[in-house]
Amino acid sequence: MVTIKDVAKATGVSPSTVSRVIADNPRISLDTKKKVRKAMKTLGYHPNINARNLAVKSTKSIGVIMPSSANKALQNPFFPEILRGIGSVIHDVQYSMSLSTGETEEEIFEEVQRMVYGSYVDGVILLYSRVNDRVTSFLRERDFPFVVVGKPYDDINEVTHVDNDNYKAGQEITKHLIELGHKKIAFIGGSKDLFVTMDREAGYEAVLNEAGLENCEDYKVHTEFLKSGGREAVERLLFLDTPPTGMVVSDDLMSLGVLSTLEELGYSVPKDISLVSFNNVYLSEITRPALTTVDVQIHTLGAQSAKALIEKTQNKSEPAKRIIIPHKIVYRDSVSRRGTL
Repeated sequence: MVTIKDVAKATGVSPSTVSRVIADNPRISLDTKKKVRKAMKTLGYHPNINARNLAVKSTKSIGVIMPSSANKALQNPFFPEILRGIGSVIHDVQYSMSLSTGETEEEIFEEVQRMVYGSYVDGVILLYSRVNDRVTSFLRERDFPFVVVGKPYDDINEVTHVDNDNYKAGQEITKHLIELGHKKIAFIGGSKDLFVTMDREAGYEAVLNEAGLENCEDYKVHTEFLKSGGREAVERLLFLDTPPTGMVVSDDLMSLGVLSTLEELGYSVPKDISLVSFNNVYLSEITRPALTTVDVQIHTLGAQSAKALIEKTQNKSEPAKRIIIPHKIVYRDSVSRRGTL
């Protein structure tokens, strides 16, 4: 591990000068600060904020890592709600929260490295689960306490995670459309490397196959979990030779984009096209028509992930847990019965 002495040697200054640069002492010249900071970055040195107080065993802080830039993620009501769930637990035990703000996967990875190497946090909650994730691999290599919201990529029994049964939820919500006479059903999901999308889509496909309906690639669109993503998906689906009569949308915010685009193009929901969704964020109830959606208990996902992480930070030998939060379908006004198609 790189030390202050290594930085001092590389820059030709004393270790105490390096310490003063870390503390941003005004007596150190700007040139010296630039030189030392450049060396710290090149060598991969991360200052330990607890180095001055060795008696401190805990930072009483946790890191929360967003799936994409915080700017984008926080546009989706899912994330403020899950943060509210995390906050409800950590407040009671007087912990604080550090939220990742990186714009790219690379920046987020660097931010997690800083949190870990600098001992800024006691543990980390990942608000996503994706294939071949560098952050997850890094945390496992460092044996650093972390919890995943979602299903881990590999070694599922060795990583504590809080999730819904998204496969089953995908089945149930798709079956609802089929029971109401829909045979041409599209799926609009997030990125293909996110497990939440994979599981919901797999449930959708399983029910189509079970019902003997066509599982058509043209009816599957992957885009961002944003309102703009829903808009993009609709435009692609409606220009097919045989447009779908039902849509399974993997996120409520995307559904708002779907709804507004359909309206702009002269389609009525649910008269012309039926729409079902996931997450049950507060917007799904106040939009018109109100959305039929899967309630995944977002607040509970957050609260349970925080409880599990604090247990792990307080006891490193705490065994890995798989916590499945139950879901339910909330039936509203975005679906209608279809005649013979």
